[in-house]
Amino acid sequence: MLLSLRWLSRYVDLSDLDATRIADDLTMATAEVDGLEVSGEALREIVVGHVVECGKHPDADKLSLTKIDDGSGELLQVVCGAPNVAQGQRIAFCRVGVNVPVDGKKLKKGKIRGLESLGMICSARELGLSEDHTGILVLDTEAAPGTRLTDVLPLSDTLIEIDNKSVTHRPDLWGHYGFARELAAIYERPLKDALEGLSLDVPTRGDTVPIAIDASRGACSRYCGVVIRDVVIGPSPDWMQQLLVAIGARPRNNIVDLTNWLQFDLGQPTHAFDLDRLAGPRIDVRFANEGESITTLDGQARALTTSDLLICDGNGPVALAGVMGGEGSMVEEGTTSVLLESANFDAATVRRTSMRLGLRTDSSARFEKSLDPALAELTARKFLAMLPEVAPGARVAGPIVDPASWAYEPRHVHLRLPRVSSLLGVAIDESAARGFLEPLGFTLREKGYESFDVTIPSWRATKDIAIEEDLVEEIGRCFRYDAIEPVAPRAPVDALHRDPELALDERVRTVCAYDLGLHEVYNYSFLDDALCERLGLAGFSYVQVTNAIASHLSRVRRDVLPSLLGSVTDNFRSRDDVALFEVGNGYRPESPGEARAFSSADGDAHERVLPLEVHQLAALRVVRGGEHPYRRLRGDFETLLARLGVNAADVRVPTSEEASTLPWMHPARTAVFVTKAGEVLGYVGDVHPRTVRALDLDFAVRKGPTGGAAACCLDLRACLAAPVVALRYVPVPRFPSQPVDLAFLVDDAVRAGDVGRLIEDANPKFVRRHQLFEVYRGKGLPDGKKSLNFRVELGSDKRTLNAEDEERYLDRIRNLCRERGFELRG
Repeated sequence: MLLSLRWLSRYVDLSDLDATRIADDLTMATAEVDGLEVSGEALREIVVGHVVECGKHPDADKLSLTKIDDGSGELLQVVCGAPNVAQGQRIAFCRVGVNVPVDGKKLKKGKIRGLESLGMICSARELGLSEDHTGILVLDTEAAPGTRLTDVLPLSDTLIEIDNKSVTHRPDLWGHYGFARELAAIYERPLKDALEGLSLDVPTRGDTVPIAIDASRGACSRYCGVVIRDVVIGPSPDWMQQLLVAIGARPRNNIVDLTNWLQFDLGQPTHAFDLDRLAGPRIDVRFANEGESITTLDGQARALTTSDLLICDGNGPVALAGVMGGEGSMVEEGTTSVLLESANFDAATVRRTSMRLGLRTDSSARFEKSLDPALAELTARKFLAMLPEVAPGARVAGPIVDPASWAYEPRHVHLRLPRVSSLLGVAIDESAARGFLEPLGFTLREKGYESFDVTIPSWRATKDIAIEEDLVEEIGRCFRYDAIEPVAPRAPVDALHRDPELALDERVRTVCAYDLGLHEVYNYSFLDDALCERLGLAGFSYVQVTNAIASHLSRVRRDVLPSLLGSVTDNFRSRDDVALFEVGNGYRPESPGEARAFSSADGDAHERVLPLEVHQLAALRVVRGGEHPYRRLRGDFETLLARLGVNAADVRVPTSEEASTLPWMHPARTAVFVTKAGEVLGYVGDVHPRTVRALDLDFAVRKGPTGGAAACCLDLRACLAAPVVALRYVPVPRFPSQPVDLAFLVDDAVRAGDVGRLIEDANPKFVRRHQLFEVYRGKGLPDGKKSLNFRVELGSDKRTLNAEDEERYLDRIRNLCRERGFELRG
């Protein structure tokens, strides 16, 4: 947001203050200043010129041939196309070699219809002062030719750029007057009234338009409307256009410019309707009906939902309340009667419509901050008071009509000075507290020793000041936090209780990032609609976000892995391998979670059962043109379990019910890890080919293996609940190991884990470790069979094993194979 120093100076005297100091003081006391910009610099080389001679161009009826005195001592011949150029005028003159302000291009000497032109007589548009280019800018001055234009007109200004994030909680700071109030308090200077210097005589009877407000949802607390007749549309005053242009607003016409100027002045959006284009005429403030639509001022036809608040006439919608007006009732050339709207709309309603339509406007940005309802009438009155200057001849035809019954009920907050001093760490007495709070509009009434009842002004009561600590913050920022001497706190130091879940998360992240070489990502907890459709997840139930940050992000994810799959596409385009992980939450509305108590707006206590929250690690490896990443990712998964001290007692394929909840995984190539108690720890497996196609992952290479995608998920809360395997020291074996390679011919349905347990059962004392190193199917094997090839390491802590020990072990293996229907091939 840009603030004009000239604009601020209309309300508080800042003439003796440097802009840098003002910016620093605002940053420390009110809102962060991002930067300063001096406007009018582009006009410093533009000078006052005098039209000494003016005649017709000999070869063009619409061009004039002039002689200009620019103060250089010689008259310059200039060809001009403006219809209003005349002899004797003082004009804004751009010399050859000077940059034209509107586009920054250097003006060159040239010929126009055969005659040399040695400069340019500028219009307001060419100077960047307004959109008016119907003629040249004629100066009302007797300044000598050659005088800088910035010395004649008040064009120089300093713009203060405010970080919008620092004022989101301050609805009173979305206009210049709010910041002027802050500066008046900071520098202990008087603040002019918003209506100072303006006279206003509003009729008590006359023309009115019926206004009806649908109060069923409380979305409109005020709607001030007033009829204005005998309007002549034209340009707004130069000073107003200059201020609007300085802060980046585009002047349009006198009525629209006045509504925009007041929006940036007081922070209250208003809207002007062409009264003759309103059916009835009447105004209904209501929510949209199904199937309604509106064409807004930007020419876009927009479909509406029943959550959109509308301004309607007798035929239908004419404006999106608080967002944008409708094209059909816009004020333009030819408008003679106007209905001014100055209203207060519900913040959440405006924001919901704005976000759903992707239509962010200066108006919606202000209404969604919860504006002071008192501003609606104040702004309407200031509009009417400024009307004679902005639109001479326009007539206020009737009273200000407001059918709403809003009245400010003052909010009171109890303030204790000892509490203030305790929180700030500096002594604050009554005089200081009053000196800080009263200039900001607060009223203090004594209520016991060092205790006050503070009345909150309406402009700070909508969502800003509610509790004692808010007032302490006000005193602190006025005192200046940088003026508080830092003192180390004195307090007993107790051992901090570390949350087990946070500790587990940190451990998991460390192992994944440092030991396994995975890259961590952070995704929104919202699931993109397009990704949901591509992965085939639209049929599941989701927690729905009523006020989504974007219309396509209304679903809250159920699992972390789909978000991770959505991240892989862009990453995989520029790399041949991607290894990602994310630690986060998923939410499942069909499963009851924790019951929470809460209080509604009516003060009643309720209990709400929240959706089940799952806390997961999701990891993904995708490889192009290399070995399929399943084995490596499974090794990662097992390494992580070992580092966490969690033992998976069994590994199995997913049940049909489990597979139905994991449509992104290949059901026949997914391993589910479970504890001894049967609790599922997680799964690891191949990403389903259907999902690979949906994500447009291309593994193809000219030669060699084609790569693939593997994913895993670990339930971190199940890990916390699982018994931790105590690590014990195992000394280096004193006696050598004896490796044995075994090949088992088994049915396809037999799991490698079952064979691994057989290897251990044959002689637990001799088997130090075993590892599956190959799974073979194909030539030489019967249909429905596979060969599982293990490397077994035999050894003893008491002696070196001999050939007889090995043979006895193999005999035991053969016997167990016969019992279980396996065949030992070698």
